Amino acid sequence: MTAPLGSLRLSVLDRSSVRRGRTHAQALRETVAFAAQAEALGYTRFWVSEHHSVPGVAGSAPAVLAAAVAAATSRIRVGTGGVMLPNHRPLVVAEAFGVLEALHPGRIDMGLGRSVAFTGGIRRALGRGKDAADDFPAQLAELLGYFTGDQDVHPGVRAIPGEGLRPAPFLLATGEGSALAADAGLPLVIAAVRGDDAMLRLIERYRERFRPSVWADRPYVVVSRNVAVAPTPDQARDLLVSEAWANAHARTRGEFPPLDPPDEVAALPMTDRERDRFAEAMTGHTAGTEEEVAAALADLVERSGADELLVTLSAYDRDRMLDSYTRLAALAGLPRSPAPEPAGATGSGPAARR
Repeated sequence: MTAPLGSLRLSVLDRSSVRRGRTHAQALRETVAFAAQAEALGYTRFWVSEHHSVPGVAGSAPAVLAAAVAAATSRIRVGTGGVMLPNHRPLVVAEAFGVLEALHPGRIDMGLGRSVAFTGGIRRALGRGKDAADDFPAQLAELLGYFTGDQDVHPGVRAIPGEGLRPAPFLLATGEGSALAADAGLPLVIAAVRGDDAMLRLIERYRERFRPSVWADRPYVVVSRNVAVAPTPDQARDLLVSEAWANAHARTRGEFPPLDPPDEVAALPMTDRERDRFAEAMTGHTAGTEEEVAAALADLVERSGADELLVTLSAYDRDRMLDSYTRLAALAGLPRSPAPEPAGATGSGPAARR
């Protein structure tokens, strides 16, 4: 098969979604096994996310999970998409990523976000207020300063290991966050949460304002997108159904549940509000056959000038999910390597390439 997407750099964001009837421990082991598979398929990075007190997501401690992923792989870059900095003390985050970078030099990405926990109860449990994100620029400067050796918030305090190490920072941003990434000289990770037009304006603003730093000498844009590839458009759509329903359930009932099979979701007696939220959650993604997805992503890259795509897909059927990632890797002509050892499936076992 030819590679319609040329040499496009592709990476993976995995949320450690829980499938109905399976445990959180199984979901975490599946993430680690999936990382080895993504490495074999030639993906550039494998990132994990941070969610607290969410029944349908097992990934609550991204730095810990990233350590397990890095230990189970050998070449792929490993990181977070991301650590929500307002939930943590910058020193603790610096120490965690200092340890990761010391153990896996040249392979660690430090994706950072500014979101705070969704509910008041979780924020109280984390010891954070609703306005914790207001201090994000200062928190970010302090965190980066622990690696460059010029943090002055706490004189005499050092992250050990930390100073002199270079885990690659990325800023997950919407709205004014794109300007913050530009001012700090950091790579930008952005999703089309409000439509592509808004995203394109923010990317343009980022490039115009970008100031070179020790972290990046030029603007670097990673566009995040849900992507599903299958033999038919309907099969690709089915890959999106389970997570779309979980999102609709969360927005109407206040809790993100484990993923249900798509055929059972289709048979649910949804309320009008649930149906509207479900329809909304099914939009804004790239899904279809190889030819349809290749055309859509090529258009996205041309319009955005993206340096990289961060792909995510949380499907109920893991085999079909892996097939989608395999088809996408082939579209981009990613350099494949030998498949991981079977034992991996049970869980037993400056930024390069940027």
